[in-house]
Amino acid sequence: MIETKPIPTLYEWIGGMAVIESLFTSFYKKVLNDELLEPIFKHMSTSHQIHVAHFIAEVFGGPKLYSQEDGSHFKMIQKHLGRHLTEKHRQRWASLLVETADELHIPADPEFRSAFVAYIEWGTRIAVLNSHETELLMGLDEPMPTWGWGEPKGPYIP
Repeated sequence: MIETKPIPTLYEWIGGMAVIESLFTSFYKKVLNDELLEPIFKHMSTSHQIHVAHFIAEVFGGPKLYSQEDGSHFKMIQKHLGRHLTEKHRQRWASLLVETADELHIPADPEFRSAFVAYIEWGTRIAVLNSHETELLMGLDEPMPTWGWGEPKGPYIP
């Protein structure tokens, strides 16, 4: 009988928490030096990048630090209300994150990058949608999204 190994989570594939925290620390340095994004993020707390890293880590199958320490998916989405983000903001944010991932040699295999970019696209589009609202388009009990190898499991947002 051939023994098969379990398929790693995206969290495991990327290299775990240290890699994700490094990615978002480096990424937000770029954000603060970006002409388009800096005005939106210049007042963020010094722990913002770690909160985002913990959120992404949890979505990718890592420890539930965000849920245990910072809140829920509802809380993350709530932070975008009334920010009036544009498609240009979204595209720049996403492209800077991918650029940073390349610079840090985050796994570049097509399967991982497809899943990684799919989540970034999905998440940033939800952020833009909610940034033009005064109330969330989802309920308080909305579960954290989970993302894997081509099988997204996030809430549908009309």
